[in-house]
Amino acid sequence: QVQLVESGGGLVQAGGSLRLSCAASGSFFSINAMGWYRQAPGKQRELVATITSGDTTNYADSVKGRFTISRDNAKNTVYLQMNSLKPEDTAVYYCKITYKGRLHLDYDYWGQGTQVTVSS
Repeated sequence: QVQLVESGGGLVQAGGSLRLSCAASGSFFSINAMGWYRQAPGKQRELVATITSGDTTNYADSVKGRFTISRDNAKNTVYLQMNSLKPEDTAVYYCKITYKGRLHLDYDYWGQGTQVTVSS
């Protein structure tokens, strides 16, 4: 079993900052990619940022230069530092990991989501 515990969401004014954390625990051999996705009301879930085990990062164009993804492999934790937040960043943010598990196969697992609300 795998568990993801997300934290750090909340309410912030436009221009402010938040830092999301997602800690993974459970039965897996290793964690490959880790990432953050978001879903605003009435919209599809979209990629925000991902980071590989080799620290290669990928960002949505809408957050480039404002958000930074990082990971601490010793803690199996991924972070999302969000600066210069805009009202359009308001969404539920989900953590996702791709881990090597049973039979050494790759599996995806999603967190429960954390609400980020940016007021204008």
